[in-house]
Amino acid sequence: MSLPPSMTGPAPIAETESRADTLRRLGGRSIVFIGLMGAGKTVIGRKVAQALSLPFVDTDHEIETASRMSIPELFEHYGEPEFRALEQRVVSRVMREGPQVVSTGGGAFMNAETRAMIISEGLSVWLKADLDLLMERVAKRQNRPLLHAADPRGVMARLMAERYPIYAQAHIMIETRDDRKETIATEALQAIGQRLREEDEAR
Repeated sequence: MSLPPSMTGPAPIAETESRADTLRRLGGRSIVFIGLMGAGKTVIGRKVAQALSLPFVDTDHEIETASRMSIPELFEHYGEPEFRALEQRVVSRVMREGPQVVSTGGGAFMNAETRAMIISEGLSVWLKADLDLLMERVAKRQNRPLLHAADPRGVMARLMAERYPIYAQAHIMIETRDDRKETIATEALQAIGQRLREEDEAR
């Protein structure tokens, strides 16, 4: 005898039928997560990739592999402009390898060429978080070059003011918060499915 969902724990992130429909409508495009450091792009991206049985790629990890240097080391030795140029090349390569789920660094979508490529060739998902949540999360890690300042909270607030209007160009926005990762991933999957259905109906 099967038990009702309330007695079997959380519902699965994606049902087989909806996953098949999502993949069919996605085609060769990649799902690209954007947002500030600490928004959860890697964690949520991995769960979405797992639910859709797609490969997952973290562009920061790809950059470190290609350069054989950590992100902080790249910033220290070459500066932010050179890092952004390398990031653009890596994102461009990754976007040609879809379909997959991609997590990008916080500044990637700020590059006009990278942003245009993500919007035209992928499906972009902005994980939007408030300042307190971001600071709580990034305080646990020391590998954030942009926050190596006397007032990291002020730096984060400035980045939010600069970047959120640009991030708002993404196809989908998900309000992330201090909740179960599975919950946020499910909301992302539902929004992705809805967006793809709307695209299908508009054709």
